Amino acid sequence: MSGTAMIDFAKYKDAFQTIKLERSPSGILQMTLHSNGGPYIWDARAGTGVSHQEMGDALQQIARDRENKVVILTGSGDRFSGPQASKATMSRGDTRHWEYLQTHGAHMLMDLLDIPAPMISCINGPAYRHAEIPFLADIVLAADDALIQDSAHFPNRMVPGDGIALIFPFLMGWNRGRYFHLTGQTLSASELKEMGLVNEVMPRERLLPRAWELAEQLIQNNPLVLRHTRSVLTAPLKALLRQYLELDLALEALAAIDEGSH
Repeated sequence: MSGTAMIDFAKYKDAFQTIKLERSPSGILQMTLHSNGGPYIWDARAGTGVSHQEMGDALQQIARDRENKVVILTGSGDRFSGPQASKATMSRGDTRHWEYLQTHGAHMLMDLLDIPAPMISCINGPAYRHAEIPFLADIVLAADDALIQDSAHFPNRMVPGDGIALIFPFLMGWNRGRYFHLTGQTLSASELKEMGLVNEVMPRERLLPRAWELAEQLIQNNPLVLRHTRSVLTAPLKALLRQYLELDLALEALAAIDEGSH
């Protein structure tokens, strides 16, 4: 490892229950989300929500390690994230619970955007929970049966205030994005490609080979060019989140506490 690295990969490589990290000698890091080896289950319970806590922690470690030259993000099995939300899965806690979610939610998205390496995401199947995460990558690949839905918010009497309602209208266009959230719309991989949110659609088994092919192409460039290009491409999204994310999280919490009191 070169002297420019700020953190030793070996110290965090096996630190997470829900995120498998593998890195090639050339510096391509594959980040695979999973729950006990199977499809990723999103869990944001304060103090016990392992996936929510680990996501932010892992992103921080990845961002600090300059030996990560390109990052590939994918899920496990036939689903990127789930399960599809219902009233039984929703957060309804008190003020302390929402303070926890606000803190970790605000940091998680910014930590992802703070990764200085170009990112490639592979949406390997339906993304029902925090579907915005793979769309913060610079290149987005999707399985032909992938889809996204914001199942966790407005359809379940929740304000979409944790960043998702900033990111999708920004990427889709404001009217498409607002419709997506207010109706609980499901969008297929082909529809997302038509909108320009997904770059390539292919069978699931071809996703990771294609991501690695693209990563090998990117890594041929000067490391400084890679890092600064990532910074330039993410700057508008960072500015948007800095301006509105804390307010959005607060409004989500306020409505959720009231909803839970009835």
